Amino acid sequence: MLTVVIPTKNEEDFLPVLLQSIQNQTLQPREVIVADAGSTDRTREIAEAFEARVVEGGAVAVGRNRGAEAASTDLLLFLDADVELRDPQFLERAVGEMLERNLGLATCDVFPLSDAFVDHFMHKAYNTYVRAWGSLFPHAPGFCMLVRRDLHNQINGFDEGVTFCEDHDYARRFNKIGQFGILKETRIPVSIRRMDRDGRMKIAVKYLMAEVHLALLGPIRHNKFNYTFGHSTKKQK
Repeated sequence: MLTVVIPTKNEEDFLPVLLQSIQNQTLQPREVIVADAGSTDRTREIAEAFEARVVEGGAVAVGRNRGAEAASTDLLLFLDADVELRDPQFLERAVGEMLERNLGLATCDVFPLSDAFVDHFMHKAYNTYVRAWGSLFPHAPGFCMLVRRDLHNQINGFDEGVTFCEDHDYARRFNKIGQFGILKETRIPVSIRRMDRDGRMKIAVKYLMAEVHLALLGPIRHNKFNYTFGHSTKKQK
Protein backbone atom coordinates (compact mmCIF):
# COMPACT_ATOMS: atom_id res chain seq x y z
CA MET A 1 0.00 0.00 0.00
CA LEU A 2 2.66 2.52 1.06
CA THR A 3 6.25 3.38 0.21
CA VAL A 4 8.22 5.86 2.31
CA VAL A 5 10.75 7.88 0.28
CA ILE A 6 13.56 9.72 2.08
CA PRO A 7 16.11 11.86 0.19
CA THR A 8 19.41 12.01 2.07
CA LYS A 9 22.88 13.49 2.11
CA ASN A 10 25.08 12.98 5.19
CA GLU A 11 22.25 12.14 7.59
CA GLU A 12 23.91 9.64 9.92
CA ASP A 13 22.81 11.56 13.03
CA PHE A 14 19.11 11.90 12.18
CA LEU A 15 18.25 9.01 9.88
CA PRO A 16 18.40 6.26 12.55
CA VAL A 17 15.81 8.10 14.65
CA LEU A 18 13.40 8.39 11.73
CA LEU A 19 13.89 4.80 10.57
CA GLN A 20 13.36 3.48 14.08
CA SER A 21 10.19 5.55 14.43
CA ILE A 22 8.93 4.05 11.16
CA GLN A 23 9.57 0.56 12.47
CA ASN A 24 7.52 1.45 15.56
CA GLN A 25 4.42 2.32 13.50
CA THR A 26 1.20 0.34 13.83
CA LEU A 27 0.86 0.50 10.04
CA GLN A 28 4.01 -0.71 8.36
CA PRO A 29 4.97 0.53 4.88
CA ARG A 30 5.68 -2.09 2.26
CA GLU A 31 9.05 -0.52 1.66
CA VAL A 32 11.32 2.33 2.71
CA ILE A 33 13.47 3.84 -0.02
CA VAL A 34 16.43 6.07 0.80
CA ALA A 35 17.54 8.13 -2.21
CA ASP A 36 21.06 9.11 -1.28
CA ALA A 37 23.01 11.97 -2.85
CA GLY A 38 26.53 10.65 -2.42
CA SER A 39 26.82 10.75 1.37
CA THR A 40 30.34 10.61 2.75
CA ASP A 41 29.27 9.47 6.21
CA ARG A 42 27.43 6.31 7.38
CA THR A 43 24.04 7.23 5.89
CA ARG A 44 23.89 4.35 3.41
CA GLU A 45 25.19 1.84 5.92
CA ILE A 46 22.53 2.91 8.42
CA ALA A 47 19.75 2.73 5.84
CA GLU A 48 20.77 -0.81 4.87
CA ALA A 49 20.99 -1.84 8.54
CA PHE A 50 17.32 -0.86 8.88
CA GLU A 51 16.56 -2.87 5.71
CA ALA A 52 15.74 0.22 3.68
CA ARG A 53 16.37 0.11 -0.05
CA VAL A 54 19.05 2.57 -1.17
CA VAL A 55 18.92 4.17 -4.62
CA GLU A 56 20.98 6.91 -6.20
CA GLY A 57 19.62 10.37 -5.44
CA GLY A 58 20.77 13.92 -6.01
CA ALA A 59 19.32 17.30 -5.14
CA VAL A 60 16.19 16.99 -3.04
CA ALA A 61 13.74 17.03 -5.97
CA VAL A 62 15.89 14.52 -7.82
CA GLY A 63 16.03 12.24 -4.79
CA ARG A 64 12.28 12.27 -4.32
CA ASN A 65 11.72 11.49 -7.99
CA ARG A 66 14.26 8.65 -8.06
CA GLY A 67 12.69 7.17 -4.94
CA ALA A 68 9.21 7.41 -6.43
CA GLU A 69 10.41 5.74 -9.64
CA ALA A 70 11.69 2.81 -7.61
CA ALA A 71 8.47 2.45 -5.59
CA SER A 72 5.98 -0.36 -6.17
CA THR A 73 2.95 0.86 -4.19
CA ASP A 74 -0.08 3.03 -4.90
CA LEU A 75 0.78 5.54 -2.14
CA LEU A 76 4.00 7.46 -1.55
CA LEU A 77 5.03 9.28 1.60
CA PHE A 78 7.88 11.74 1.17
CA LEU A 79 9.71 12.44 4.43
CA ASP A 80 12.91 14.33 5.23
CA ALA A 81 15.57 12.54 7.24
CA ASP A 82 15.33 14.91 10.20
CA VAL A 83 11.65 14.36 11.02
CA GLU A 84 10.45 11.80 13.54
CA LEU A 85 7.16 9.90 13.69
CA ARG A 86 6.72 10.11 17.45
CA ASP A 87 3.09 9.02 17.29
CA PRO A 88 3.16 5.24 16.61
CA GLN A 89 -0.20 5.62 14.86
CA PHE A 90 0.97 8.41 12.56
CA LEU A 91 0.95 6.32 9.36
CA GLU A 92 -2.30 4.58 10.27
CA ARG A 93 -4.06 7.88 11.00
CA ALA A 94 -2.61 9.72 8.00
CA VAL A 95 -3.36 7.02 5.43
CA GLY A 96 -6.80 6.38 6.92
CA GLU A 97 -7.84 10.01 6.77
CA MET A 98 -6.41 10.46 3.29
CA LEU A 99 -8.42 7.53 1.96
CA GLU A 100 -11.56 8.54 3.84
CA ARG A 101 -11.43 12.07 2.40
CA ASN A 102 -10.43 10.78 -1.05
CA LEU A 103 -7.39 13.06 -1.18
CA GLY A 104 -4.72 12.75 -3.83
CA LEU A 105 -2.11 14.79 -1.95
CA ALA A 106 -2.07 15.35 1.80
CA THR A 107 0.14 17.02 4.35
CA CYS A 108 -0.36 17.94 8.01
CA ASP A 109 0.38 20.52 10.68
CA VAL A 110 3.91 20.72 12.01
CA PHE A 111 5.43 21.33 15.40
CA PRO A 112 9.09 21.89 16.30
CA LEU A 113 11.38 19.53 18.16
CA SER A 114 12.15 22.38 20.54
CA ASP A 115 11.06 23.76 23.90
CA ALA A 116 11.57 27.39 22.88
CA PHE A 117 8.45 29.58 22.75
CA VAL A 118 9.61 31.38 19.62
CA ASP A 119 9.91 28.10 17.70
CA HIS A 120 6.40 27.01 18.64
CA PHE A 121 5.06 30.47 17.81
CA MET A 122 6.67 30.43 14.36
CA HIS A 123 5.40 26.95 13.55
CA LYS A 124 1.87 27.75 14.74
CA ALA A 125 1.94 30.87 12.57
CA TYR A 126 3.00 28.71 9.63
CA ASN A 127 0.18 26.22 10.27
CA THR A 128 -2.37 29.03 10.48
CA TYR A 129 -1.08 30.64 7.29
CA VAL A 130 -1.10 27.40 5.31
CA ARG A 131 -4.58 26.40 6.47
CA ALA A 132 -5.91 29.87 5.65
CA TRP A 133 -4.83 29.48 2.02
CA GLY A 134 -5.95 25.84 1.80
CA SER A 135 -6.29 24.66 -1.78
CA LEU A 136 -6.44 28.22 -3.16
CA PHE A 137 -2.65 28.59 -2.78
CA PRO A 138 -1.60 25.14 -1.56
CA HIS A 139 1.48 24.51 0.53
CA ALA A 140 2.78 20.98 1.05
CA PRO A 141 6.15 20.90 2.83
CA GLY A 142 8.42 18.29 1.32
CA PHE A 143 9.30 16.84 4.69
CA CYS A 144 5.80 15.33 4.86
CA MET A 145 3.82 14.73 1.66
CA LEU A 146 1.46 11.77 1.19
CA VAL A 147 0.48 11.33 -2.46
CA ARG A 148 -1.04 8.86 -4.89
CA ARG A 149 1.70 7.55 -7.14
CA ASP A 150 -0.40 7.66 -10.32
CA LEU A 151 -1.10 11.37 -9.80
CA HIS A 152 2.55 12.00 -8.91
CA ASN A 153 3.45 10.46 -12.27
CA GLN A 154 0.75 12.46 -14.04
CA ILE A 155 2.42 15.75 -13.10
CA ASN A 156 5.87 14.27 -13.84
CA GLY A 157 6.88 14.42 -10.20
CA PHE A 158 8.94 17.24 -8.76
CA ASP A 159 10.33 19.81 -11.17
CA GLU A 160 14.07 19.19 -10.95
CA GLY A 161 14.79 22.63 -12.36
CA VAL A 162 13.25 24.36 -9.34
CA THR A 163 15.96 25.23 -6.83
CA PHE A 164 13.88 26.36 -3.82
CA CYS A 165 10.34 25.64 -2.61
CA GLU A 166 10.05 22.80 -5.11
CA ASP A 167 7.52 21.22 -2.75
CA HIS A 168 5.10 24.17 -2.96
CA ASP A 169 5.52 24.26 -6.74
CA TYR A 170 4.64 20.56 -6.73
CA ALA A 171 1.49 21.22 -4.66
CA ARG A 172 0.35 24.00 -6.97
CA ARG A 173 0.77 21.84 -10.08
CA PHE A 174 -0.89 18.90 -8.36
CA ASN A 175 -3.85 21.04 -7.33
CA LYS A 176 -4.82 21.35 -11.01
CA ILE A 177 -5.46 17.61 -11.35
CA GLY A 178 -6.22 16.21 -7.90
CA GLN A 179 -7.68 16.89 -4.47
CA PHE A 180 -5.27 18.50 -2.00
CA GLY A 181 -5.92 18.58 1.72
CA ILE A 182 -4.36 19.15 5.14
CA LEU A 183 -4.90 16.28 7.54
CA LYS A 184 -6.76 16.92 10.79
CA GLU A 185 -5.99 13.72 12.69
CA THR A 186 -2.23 13.99 13.03
CA ARG A 187 0.77 16.32 12.92
CA ILE A 188 4.50 15.81 12.45
CA PRO A 189 7.51 16.86 14.57
CA VAL A 190 10.19 18.69 12.59
CA SER A 191 13.81 19.54 13.29
CA ILE A 192 14.90 23.12 13.93
CA ARG A 193 18.51 22.49 12.89
CA ARG A 194 18.27 24.77 9.85
CA MET A 195 16.84 27.55 12.03
CA ASP A 196 19.70 27.07 14.50
CA ARG A 197 22.23 27.18 11.67
CA ASP A 198 20.86 30.09 9.65
CA GLY A 199 18.95 32.10 12.27
CA ARG A 200 15.21 32.38 12.82
CA MET A 201 14.77 35.86 11.44
CA LYS A 202 16.81 35.07 8.34
CA ILE A 203 14.73 31.94 7.71
CA ALA A 204 11.47 33.85 8.16
CA VAL A 205 12.51 36.60 5.74
CA LYS A 206 13.79 34.06 3.19
CA TYR A 207 10.49 32.17 3.11
CA LEU A 208 8.46 35.37 3.04
CA MET A 209 10.42 36.51 -0.01
CA ALA A 210 9.96 33.07 -1.56
CA GLU A 211 6.19 33.36 -1.09
CA VAL A 212 6.19 36.67 -2.94
CA HIS A 213 8.31 35.16 -5.72
CA LEU A 214 5.96 32.18 -6.10
CA ALA A 215 2.88 34.40 -6.17
CA LEU A 216 4.20 37.01 -8.60
CA LEU A 217 6.98 35.37 -10.61
CA GLY A 218 6.29 31.66 -10.35
CA PRO A 219 8.72 28.80 -9.55
CA ILE A 220 12.19 29.66 -8.27
CA ARG A 221 14.81 28.50 -10.78
CA HIS A 222 17.82 30.50 -9.60
CA ASN A 223 20.18 30.21 -6.63
CA LYS A 224 19.62 33.62 -5.05
CA PHE A 225 17.96 32.03 -2.00
CA ASN A 226 21.13 30.01 -1.30
CA TYR A 227 19.33 26.79 -0.45
CA THR A 228 21.65 23.87 0.31
CA PHE A 229 20.75 20.20 0.57
CA GLY A 230 22.50 17.98 3.07
CA HIS A 231 23.95 18.63 6.49
CA SER A 232 27.47 18.08 7.73
CA THR A 233 27.61 16.06 10.90
CA LYS A 234 31.03 17.42 11.76
CA LYS A 235 31.44 20.39 14.02
CA GLN A 236 33.05 23.38 12.44
CA LYS A 237 36.19 24.68 14.09
